[in-house]
Amino acid sequence: MTTMVVCFGSVSSIKALWETRIKKSKEDLHRQTHQEKGTICRLAHVWEDRIVLAKLNEKVVTEDGRVILRIEKEEWKVLPPALVQLTQVQEWQIHRSGLQNIPDFISSFDSLLVLDLSRNAITEIPRQIGKLRQLRELLVSYNRLKTIPEELGCCENLEKLELAMNRNLSDLPIQLRNLRKLHHLDLSMNQFTDIPDCVVSMPALEWLDMGGNRLQCLPEDIHRMEKLHTLWLQRNELEYLPDNISLVPCLETLVLSSNKLRDIPPAMENMVNLRFVNFRDNPLTFDVELPGQGAGEDEDDREMFGREFMYTYIQEARKRAYALLHVCCVSNK
Repeated sequence: MTTMVVCFGSVSSIKALWETRIKKSKEDLHRQTHQEKGTICRLAHVWEDRIVLAKLNEKVVTEDGRVILRIEKEEWKVLPPALVQLTQVQEWQIHRSGLQNIPDFISSFDSLLVLDLSRNAITEIPRQIGKLRQLRELLVSYNRLKTIPEELGCCENLEKLELAMNRNLSDLPIQLRNLRKLHHLDLSMNQFTDIPDCVVSMPALEWLDMGGNRLQCLPEDIHRMEKLHTLWLQRNELEYLPDNISLVPCLETLVLSSNKLRDIPPAMENMVNLRFVNFRDNPLTFDVELPGQGAGEDEDDREMFGREFMYTYIQEARKRAYALLHVCCVSNK
């Protein structure tokens, strides 16, 4: 009779060895599957970037020797990272796309001359904007900006800045006074209650629109704006004008319609460079009829509430002041 001897220690060892091998095989298979998935995802991202980049390339045109990215009325709420491969672009024109932010990688476009992102949904300008030292125009009107970063003051070549119709914008950082080449500034239809100090300090400013704000007064040192030739102040809450407005040496156009002005400073009579002024829709103290005004004459032809009106008003106010003074003197005798 044959006797079978079973070595339980050997069986247990063999079982443990097989279990270890099976476990390792599963882990290797899982790791390989994970790596393959990762590779597939990376390839998918690469192809996706290529597709997006190809789509962006279709939006790039060259006009007058300048490379322009132009997107109009297409939904691009977020600009893709693939855009950073088009750093040769010198001008962005992205309008009505629903764009919600300016990407931080904007700093990679150090040759950018014009950044036109009007009529979108942008809520913030990144600090990286300060690295665009060649930027000449920044146009972000009709967005949702509440603040402007102080780093914008580092854009030393900026010549044109448009921030109109951002609704909640009410102040600018003092660092913007470093924009020594800025000559065009549009701050209309916002919530400014005064002209920011940095604006008064901009040495090259020629054109300023602050219409449709909540201005209650103008700075007494407004005459520091030595190159200003056009000033739009319509639809504000101005109750008076400082005498020093007559000392703004280059002022040619001054629009003051729809304010709360009660008088016109007599010193404005000496503004020899002033070509156009408008006082329409202000509660001025005196009713003035222009000399030689015909009953059927067109108000626009007569420049009603314009420069001739201003001169006539000042003369009438002076005449009435003299008459009142005379009455007072007679009464005191």
